[in-house]
Amino acid sequence: MRPVFAERVVIAAGSYAIGSDTHYAEERPARRVDLEAFAIEATPVTNAAFAAFVAATGWVTEAERAQPAGSGVFVASEGPIPLNDPSRWWRFAPGACWHKPYGPGSDLVGRDDHPVVHVSQTDAAAYAAWRGLDLPSEAQWEVAARGGLVLADYAWGNEFQPTEQLMANVWTGAFPWWFARGPVAGTSPTCAYPANGYGLFDMIGNVWEWTGSPFRDDQTRGCCGPMGVQQSDLFALKGGSYLCAAEYCERYRPAARMGLAANTSMAHIGFRCVSPA
Repeated sequence: MRPVFAERVVIAAGSYAIGSDTHYAEERPARRVDLEAFAIEATPVTNAAFAAFVAATGWVTEAERAQPAGSGVFVASEGPIPLNDPSRWWRFAPGACWHKPYGPGSDLVGRDDHPVVHVSQTDAAAYAAWRGLDLPSEAQWEVAARGGLVLADYAWGNEFQPTEQLMANVWTGAFPWWFARGPVAGTSPTCAYPANGYGLFDMIGNVWEWTGSPFRDDQTRGCCGPMGVQQSDLFALKGGSYLCAAEYCERYRPAARMGLAANTSMAHIGFRCVSPA
């Protein structure tokens, strides 16, 4: 049986290359950062781990406390549609939360080892504090995701699919109406896809992950959430998700980023934690 809490992997202190000059504007410029050594969890926080936190603390997530209670869920379209408006495939689901991911009547049976979703940045920070940990900075997260590679496009190299095996849980098919690998797109168990060079799982795909860093960018563009929020209220998320598609949101790369308000919760957002090494 897998431990409830993920092991942490130490990332050595050093000077690391992050960012990209070849993809979306908000990723620029490619640059170097100096980091002290840190340890990052090998997987996103799972439903089982978050359940332990809730059982110990009685924490009620922001999605559950909201008026009305609920969170954002993905709803596939019936056919091809324009890709300029995320509200075409996102819906507010009354009652949706971390333990009812699709709303009343849904549950987590068989999903203990899937990443927890429908958690806000505030929820994630509370969990991290309970564990005596922190949310990673955006730079820590990206350095860890690169797995020791220098400015490669993906966490495993410069080729999206170097073998027959898909390297991450991302959208395959035609977004947002045809998912090629099953009836519906969704989260996968946290170790279902290959680890990167540091032995970290799901740094790319599966779920977007909160960081503790404010999101700053002069050309903010979003692919997954509401626009019109002041940048001072945004936090950076990294990694892409099972909804990232080549024709729409090619953000399944270490340099990719987006900013959302701290109280946002959605069906494709999770997190992992760090500590000093």
